[in-house]
Amino acid sequence: MERHTFDSAGSTGSATPTSAATSVASVAHVACAQPEQTIPEALEAVHAGFPSVAQDYFISDFSFDEHIITHPATTFVVRVAGDSMVGAGIFDGDLLLVDRSLTAHDGDVIIAALDGELTVKRLLLRGHSKPPILHPENPHYPNITLHSSQDFLVWGVVIGNYHFQRPREEA
Repeated sequence: MERHTFDSAGSTGSATPTSAATSVASVAHVACAQPEQTIPEALEAVHAGFPSVAQDYFISDFSFDEHIITHPATTFVVRVAGDSMVGAGIFDGDLLLVDRSLTAHDGDVIIAALDGELTVKRLLLRGHSKPPILHPENPHYPNITLHSSQDFLVWGVVIGNYHFQRPREEA
């Protein structure tokens, strides 16, 4: 977990994380002591244009741990609440896969703890002369320009999201 501070010129530094961002109820830890679970993986990719001849067989089982999650010990799932990131394809109720071991880069979608509140935004780094911006991907929301008086922590980098195409049926 990386805590950032910003000087008046917008330079970043690191500090020790506090507990402000650690009490999150809607976060599930993906890394597990459980055996890896797999689902079948189709042999061919599905065409989004003209249909192709369907194949009736699968290549193998697909493991999220093997193909999607690079750092299981630091990867979490977070449910989205709100519409500030719809322009990035992130919608209310979506599940975000977040890796807390990655260093955030310019343009990354991140989970940020800002003054003790978690938010998902795109990180815009503008060099040493200007402070960074947390940019919503919805024109109805303003940019958040980070200032040195704010408590800011990159809680994790979003590495993927899952958008339900059909409401889940209750088990």
